[in-house]
Amino acid sequence: MFKSRGDIVYKCTVRLLEDTEILECEFHPSYKGKFLLEHVCQQLNLTETDYFGLRYVDAGGQRHWLHMAKLILKQVKDASPILFSFRVKFYPPNPLLLKEDVTRFQIYLQLKRDLLHGRLYCTANEAAMLGALIIQIELGDYDPNIHVGNYVTEMRLLLRQTDTIEARIQELHREPVEGTPGGSGGVQGMSTQEAERAFVKIACQLDTYGVDPHPVKDHRGNQLYLGINHSGILTFQGSRKTHHFKWSEVHKINFEGRMFIVHLNYPEKKHTVGFKCPNGPACRHVWCCAIEQMLFFTLPSSSDACVYSGGGLFSWGTKFKYFGRTEREILERDGLLAPRDSQKEGSSTGGKRKASSVPATPSTPMTGDFGYSSLPRSTHSAPLEESGPDDTCNGACLLSGPAVDIALACNDHLRTVQEEAKPPGVVHVAALPAEYSRGSSAEASLTESAGTLLPAEPWPGAGPARFSLLRAFVPSFMVVWLTLALLAILVLETEWAPLQSLRRKPELVALRRQYYAPLKEYVKRKVVELF
Repeated sequence: MFKSRGDIVYKCTVRLLEDTEILECEFHPSYKGKFLLEHVCQQLNLTETDYFGLRYVDAGGQRHWLHMAKLILKQVKDASPILFSFRVKFYPPNPLLLKEDVTRFQIYLQLKRDLLHGRLYCTANEAAMLGALIIQIELGDYDPNIHVGNYVTEMRLLLRQTDTIEARIQELHREPVEGTPGGSGGVQGMSTQEAERAFVKIACQLDTYGVDPHPVKDHRGNQLYLGINHSGILTFQGSRKTHHFKWSEVHKINFEGRMFIVHLNYPEKKHTVGFKCPNGPACRHVWCCAIEQMLFFTLPSSSDACVYSGGGLFSWGTKFKYFGRTEREILERDGLLAPRDSQKEGSSTGGKRKASSVPATPSTPMTGDFGYSSLPRSTHSAPLEESGPDDTCNGACLLSGPAVDIALACNDHLRTVQEEAKPPGVVHVAALPAEYSRGSSAEASLTESAGTLLPAEPWPGAGPARFSLLRAFVPSFMVVWLTLALLAILVLETEWAPLQSLRRKPELVALRRQYYAPLKEYVKRKVVELF
């Protein structure tokens, strides 16, 4: 007569990376997030599904990633209609190592979207080359009979698409590719796959590759944006990268209310850096994103992941369990990395690590010296004056994590630092005005803040302090007993109407007659004797 809960079918809409494409899906209340993601990937003929995810927005406007191991309905219970966005969740350090062309195409679509919405910050020359490659992919070689007038204006490629950049994009689209007769660094003559690979290769070298900006404030109240990707945690102020905390430097990460706290372990000393998020849910989202990014790119196996908690007084009950394969497991499955059994393991690796240990990375051996109680895409990529040579991407940074182990085995090596700074087709490009790089797409995507760049400083009072049991116990003891005394007086002495029913309970009547009344008379007598 009545339908059981298992017979109810819910409908949802999934927006793909092309905004004009959507999928209408159905799911039962018992289905988990993994089912929906696998269904979407199946419709797109994607087999390398581990790099993708589904994003949704709750009733409070906070974005979330759909958890693969939890029920769909419980995660989107307040959403109506139910709407998901199919996005790249884990940007591979080097997308050129992906086995399937269809996977690389989805990465290209995501990067094209990031460029359009101002999340992939680049210089004017890089923006012109990336735009020309998009034109080459979607329109093919330049044909004077077809491509007439300012045909680039009809296509939205950049957030701030100026006339100067459009003119340079058309110029690059007409010029033959370098290495061909008459070639001068353009894109004409490239096949679709070659143009895709060139686009992805340039994009993955930018500082903001794989970065999703989270608005935060530092201890001085300066507006910053926090990004988390395969290389670690990055901070940006306006259009400049200010700090880069590599995963190998992270000792512990947790959150307290709205405060996202990073504990760093340097050879010389330890640092504690705090970032204030707009609200509690936003802080928890940053923490969850950081955990997933950290574990995906650093853990050797998903079986090594434990249940992680917020780690703070105001984050009790916040638990997170990593679900899915790690990057190393994907590379081992695809034959790009030798299995761990055939590699030399340190004597201190032992069995399964506890939740407080740091996942092993090529630069962080599993020695047990570091730990974290809880661990944790865009913005901009202007070079920093204070950045050292380690901050320059020379190819190794694109292969961080497990991919470092296969860098020498790759046939498609990235070029040297000088060649990296001059992507194909940009070698002979004249410098464009600074109107794009300074008034760039990042300004519309993220609100810039004025002020000078600040060095990383410990959060005031967050450094290591000597613990005193007496200082911790006595104030707590006094506060507890004072609170209990005030509650007893409120209940037993006042005639407040909401407490009448509680005051008539037999237990409280007996407590008042046998203990409270005699104690009250004793205290009154002693006070009279003293005065």
